[in-house]
Formats: sequence, structure tokens, C-alpha cells
Amino acid sequence: MSNRETRIGFVVVGLLLGIFVSAMDNTIVATATGSIVSHLGGIDKIVWITAAYMVTEMAGMPIFGKLSDMYGRKRFFVFGLVVFLIGSMLCGTAQNMDQLAVYRAIQGIGGGALMPIAFTIIFDVVPRDQAGKFSGMFGAVFGLASIFGPLLGSYITENISWRWVFYINVPVGIVTFILIFFFYHESKQHLPQVIDWFGIITLVPAIVCLMFALEFGGNQYAWDSLIILGAFILAAVLFAIFLLIEARAKEPVVSFHMFKNRVFAGSNFVGLLSGSAYIVAVIYIPIYIQGVLGGSAINAGLELLPMMVGSSITAPLGGALASKLSYRNILFPFCLIFVVGLFLLTRLTPTSSTLEVMSFMCIVGLGIGPSFSVVGMAAMSEFDFRQRGAASSTNSFVRELGMTVGIVVFGVIQKNSFQNQLQTAFSSTTKQYQGLASMDPRAMLSPQTRSEIPGPILHKLALALASSVTHALLWDLIPAVLALAFLFWMGGARFKGMAGPSESSESGSTTRPSQA
Repeated sequence: MSNRETRIGFVVVGLLLGIFVSAMDNTIVATATGSIVSHLGGIDKIVWITAAYMVTEMAGMPIFGKLSDMYGRKRFFVFGLVVFLIGSMLCGTAQNMDQLAVYRAIQGIGGGALMPIAFTIIFDVVPRDQAGKFSGMFGAVFGLASIFGPLLGSYITENISWRWVFYINVPVGIVTFILIFFFYHESKQHLPQVIDWFGIITLVPAIVCLMFALEFGGNQYAWDSLIILGAFILAAVLFAIFLLIEARAKEPVVSFHMFKNRVFAGSNFVGLLSGSAYIVAVIYIPIYIQGVLGGSAINAGLELLPMMVGSSITAPLGGALASKLSYRNILFPFCLIFVVGLFLLTRLTPTSSTLEVMSFMCIVGLGIGPSFSVVGMAAMSEFDFRQRGAASSTNSFVRELGMTVGIVVFGVIQKNSFQNQLQTAFSSTTKQYQGLASMDPRAMLSPQTRSEIPGPILHKLALALASSVTHALLWDLIPAVLALAFLFWMGGARFKGMAGPSESSESGSTTRPSQA
């Protein structure tokens, strides 16, 4: 093995670790939320544990992606990693919920740089004939992290301390820092470009307002409250101003001319819709396992393992096939499998076995896997080195937005269905149990709470919860089917390799870093 191949190997390992900790963060923290609140108090601020991170992460994605195109990948990846680790350490030391929210926001700034730039770097350093294989590996790691997070989070919370769900990022991050800092080499010759400051100062508050409305609507405030409506209106106004600015900017943060490319546009819509459909299964099947079947948090995590295994198999397979078949022909059969898997989940009942759940989740995993690798490849492969960071970050941003909107929209559907079912089930019962008609379904996830509920009442609750989850999953078929339809927008394009930095510079790129 040559010295250059060794360096590339170290860089790839570093990037895989960076993607793993970044992708795993929200899922591992979600399992520790109950323990965090019990120690720090401030249950009214519980939503900030996730919202503070996601707001800054999503706001940073397109900005860091564009800056990496203009001034180089390494400096912004390392910057993001250092900020992410500082934020992680601060989160572990938080003494109240306000501190934790601020520290999560700091952590999110770093996370906004890690994911999109890592995907971009891989195509800068590996030989073009191996890009599909490595993209598949990255997709598998993304799927692995999203499922492994709850398992690890449950174990750490129950056996060590919730603070270690943040501290665990540090040793992995240090290894990532060493590998990227010492083994990833790129030229520092970059031509000066104009930073789109007006775009940045309108995009960031627009995302903050949108995320605030989505996260707090229906929780802290009613959807029709002045605060939530005002946040939506302000977000719409700022986004409109942002679009006008970007249309005239010399070096826009988000280059809208990219969406004139049907492959790029199609891949982003597929990512948006499939991400929205996927996250609903990831969130609500554990709720079904715990609230309906009576399993623990660890049981719920273990029963998601088949989905992890399925996606880990098909993500690399999709990447490997990208140079042989068109993106559409690769993704179509797998998206069809994904739709079938979601449909099977809608057939679950309180009497379904864990084997049924695990089998259906395996089908979902097999179907969603290639989207983790192929969609990102399709988004980036249409552009040269100078625009690849913006293309990757836009794709990551759109997928994250789809997941966020999916959580909110289908959360409202599930909650309303659950409460309607309870009102029907308990309308004729005694006053002692009529109050259950407005209960939060998350209360049923606690084994202690379940043990205190009489058997006949618990049965009615389980029926209502199972029905509400399958009802939400039935509506979840809509974005999954739409993702299937948008595949045809991508046409017959296929992966033909990506030009490296030196090749791009020959065709007019303004950035000239060399490969690792």
C-alpha cells in the first residue's frame, strides 16, 4: 500500500467517525431526555434539548458548505469538529436547562459543518472509480448511527450517567481530529471571493423562526397563538427576502441555479420526502414497542436493529451500483420496498408479535438504505469541485428539514388520533378515568406508570395508542409514494465519477486544493 493510499485510508476512517458522532447525536440524547429533566428540572423547557441543537445545525449547513467551496474543506471541518466537541463537553457540565440549551446551540453550530463537509471531502480524496463504494459506506454509517444512538443512549443513561451521552463524543472526536488534521492535505491557494453576508443574515433568522414555530407549536404554545403565527409569518418574509438576495448575489449561499439541474432538484426532493417518511418509523415504532407491547427503552432499541442491518446492507450496495445503473433504476425498487415496509407497519395491532415488528422494520431498512448513499451522490455529481460543498450541504439541509417537518406534522396526526380514540374509549367510564382522554401518550412509555394502571384500562390505552401510531404511519405513506414519483424527474442519469480538485481547476475552478 502506497503512502498516499495510507493517508486516504486514515482520512476516510476520520470522516466515518465524524459522521457517526454527528448523526448519532440527536438520537442518543433523545433517550436521555427523561433523566436530564429529572436532574436539571425545567420540564417546560424540555423541547430546547433538541430544538437548540437543530436550529443552529440547520442554519449552519448551507453556510459552511458554501464557505468550504470558497476557502477549503479542511479548515471548516476542523473548526466544526472543535466547536462540536467544546459544545459536547459544556453540555455534560450543565447545571440547569437554560445552560444546556445554550451549550446545545454551540454544539449544533459545529454539527452544521461536520455532516455536509465530510460527504464532500470523500469525493475529493478517493479515486473516482471507488467513489460509489465509499459513498455507500458513509450511507451505512449514517443509518447505523441513527439506530445505534438509542441503544447506546439507553445503556449509558441507565448504567452510567446522562452526562456521558455528551462526553462520549470527546474521545471519538479527538481521534477524528488527529486523523483529519494530520492526514488530510489540501492546497491553501484560494482566490478571494465575496461572502454573501446579506444572504447569511437573512437565512439564519429565517431558519430560527421556522424551527421555533415547528418545535413549539402545539407544545409550549397553541398553533393558532400569536407567537407561533408570528414566527411562521416572519420566517416566510425572511425567506422571501433571502430568495431575492440570492437571485442577485455574486456568490450566493444557496445557488438556486443548481435546481435547474433536474438530477440535483430530483435528488433533493427525494431526500426531503424519504427523510420525512423514514424518521416517522424511527420515532413511532419505539413508542409502539414501549407503550403497546410493554417493552423497555432497550427493547425498543434492539427491535430497531433489523432496520439498521437492512440499511447497512443496501446502502453500500446502492453506492456500488451507481456506476452501473441510473440513479432512478437503483432507487426505484428499493423505494418500492420501503413503501411496502411502511404499509406492513400500518397493519400492526396490540397482539402483533415482536417478530412481526422486527421483520417489517427490516424491510423498511432494506428499502431506505440506498437513499443514504445514492441521493447524496446524485446531488453532488452534477457539479465540479468548486460547487460540490454547496451541493452537499444543500442536500443535507433539505433532508434534515424534511425530517423536522415530518416529526411535527405526523406528531400532530398521531396525537390527535390518540386523543380522539381515548375520548371514544372513556366517554362512558367513571369520572376517575375520564381524565385519561387527554393524557400524553408518552406517559405510557414508563413501566412504573403502566404498572399502576388497571388491566382493562391499560388495554384500552394500548388499543388507542396502537391505532394512533398506525394511523400516522398510514399518512406517512404519502411522502414515501411521492418520493417514488420524484425519482422519474431524475431521468436516466447515472454516476460517472467526480472530477478531483486538480481536474476541476483545469476547467475553471477557483479553488485548487490537492487530494489527500
